[in-house]
Amino acid sequence: MNRQDVDEAKLARIADDVRSFYDAHPYPPPVKDLDDYRRLWEDQKRRHADYHLCWPTQPYRDNQYILVAGCGTAQAAKQAIRQPAARVTGIDVSSTSIRHTAALKRRYNLTNLETLQLPIERSQELDQRFDKIICTGVLHHLPDPDAGLRALHSALKPDGAMHLMVYATYGRAGIYMLQEYCRRLGIGRSDGEIRDLANTLMALPQGHPLAQLLGAVPDFRTKAGLADALLHPQDRAYTVPQLFDFIDRAGLTFGRWLRHAPYLPQCGNLARTPHGSRLTQLSPEEQYAAIELFRGTMVRHNVIIYRSDRPGDAQPIRFDDEHWQNYVPIRLPHTLCIEENLPAGAAAVLLNQSHTYPDLVLPIDSEERRLFEAIDGQRTIAEIMDLVPDKVNQSGRSGDTATFFARLWWYDQVVFDASRPSA
Repeated sequence: MNRQDVDEAKLARIADDVRSFYDAHPYPPPVKDLDDYRRLWEDQKRRHADYHLCWPTQPYRDNQYILVAGCGTAQAAKQAIRQPAARVTGIDVSSTSIRHTAALKRRYNLTNLETLQLPIERSQELDQRFDKIICTGVLHHLPDPDAGLRALHSALKPDGAMHLMVYATYGRAGIYMLQEYCRRLGIGRSDGEIRDLANTLMALPQGHPLAQLLGAVPDFRTKAGLADALLHPQDRAYTVPQLFDFIDRAGLTFGRWLRHAPYLPQCGNLARTPHGSRLTQLSPEEQYAAIELFRGTMVRHNVIIYRSDRPGDAQPIRFDDEHWQNYVPIRLPHTLCIEENLPAGAAAVLLNQSHTYPDLVLPIDSEERRLFEAIDGQRTIAEIMDLVPDKVNQSGRSGDTATFFARLWWYDQVVFDASRPSA
């Protein structure tokens, strides 16, 4: 047997082990009730915000073809519920996951959902291209992640978008320490051994790198989540530079982080340090890499990416010309306006509940609050300025307004519908 045959046999064994793992330990833990989820996504503003994360310059449309690659037990069903006018295809290597998804399809009469037991590397067998591909928490478990991402590239339409999530290296240090611990002890995946592992973790020293995650991450409270984190047969992670190389090798290009405030030098405590201005002099990729090192605890990277041969810039949001006044700001669904225990001079504090870093809060003054409250997902910034004239009709104040809306965008308070032609 030559070297190539040996390598192919090894990859095949890993793929079989991963499939068997998910057949025995379906993840996420199966659910039967998506009623609350369905009610949540009946909100059209939520759907518009989700759309314009990927396509800020395109008019909203809901009749898309969506591929959920590695759909697990419920993700494809959730996509079919949140986008009832879309055609959703879910693929997964695990027959158990496909079976649970099929049960949700029957319960909620999801006629817009199709499922197929198929590995990501063979997604070209679908003989279809998709407007949007969602692949979260999957590629880092493949024996050859590059082959998987290349296959997804082939399935993406030229003007399509992909939501990709992979593990991040530094924040998972404690997880990889415990994975090695489990390997050294030969801990298996039976219910009894997983239960013993959970009980043993209760004695983990408070200073251990995993200790903080144990209390903060719900996955560790379930058998499936614990097995997925510590007993998975195939697991890798990416630093920011490695992620950009990974994307580039597949013929894809970075668009934006799903939530970009944690990666931006303009946001949080780091912006107020002596290094804040120095960071802004770096290229965006170098900024992201440096801030990942500074924060040190990122456990995953969520990105929106596109085909490299896509014409034009898919994420051209900018505030150095007059086009920004024609943007329509849309509040992101996890944003909150806090009115208690405010810092001096603030009329409110804005925060995005999906952020895990407590420094990513945005204090606003009374006039900025009026601008924020005028955001309804329909008005352009220019129309909002007309409603709140005190701040913007004075000499030089329009620049302050541009800065305010840029800050809302940096801090993941809004996305923009930039599809309207400039006045």
